[in-house]
Amino acid sequence: MLLGLLGFDATNALKALNLRSMRNLYSVPENRGAIHDLFKIGAVLAAIVLGSIQVALAGDFTGQASVIDGDTLEIHGTRVRLWGVDAPESSQLCRGVDSLQYQCGAKAANDLDAFISRRPVHCLPISLDRYGRTVATCLVGGADLGEWLVRNGLALDWPQYSKRKYDDAQREAEHAGRGMWAGSYVKPWLYRICIRASGSPSKCSDDANAHP
Repeated sequence: MLLGLLGFDATNALKALNLRSMRNLYSVPENRGAIHDLFKIGAVLAAIVLGSIQVALAGDFTGQASVIDGDTLEIHGTRVRLWGVDAPESSQLCRGVDSLQYQCGAKAANDLDAFISRRPVHCLPISLDRYGRTVATCLVGGADLGEWLVRNGLALDWPQYSKRKYDDAQREAEHAGRGMWAGSYVKPWLYRICIRASGSPSKCSDDANAHP
């Protein structure tokens, strides 16, 4: 409909192409106009897609956040995935210094909620993930929430995306034995793979991939 309003008819453009051979495709005069129309259609569609992404990521935003899990917030109805870090899943278990299992995913979410303490959260959007969530760096009182989580052993630096931005904070947490570093844990991305393979939370939290 939108292309029609702009004066383009994709169906007629395609029908107009005389596809007798690739060599003669552009040499046939009737084909030239159709090819030009198809290029115009492609340009319009690309502009629409890129424009929609820019609208979704337009500008920084600030608001009161609800904590969904250890690395996901909701602000003004928008789901926000903290950039560059990966916290344990809500159902994930870790082992503490006493070797007993505890709900490290729930702890990460609860500690993050306590740290935010209803203060305004300011987010700088970076991209959209495959689930449609806004991926962003978010700050409270000037503190980067991703870095805070990693520094306190509540999440891991995710080098696939962060390019090791939070590596120093993670080394500090490991050296001090904070959070997950006090005992053993499975990296959240490996835990999710295990769960998708029909593993149970208990088994996937305490398998051969456990660190250390």
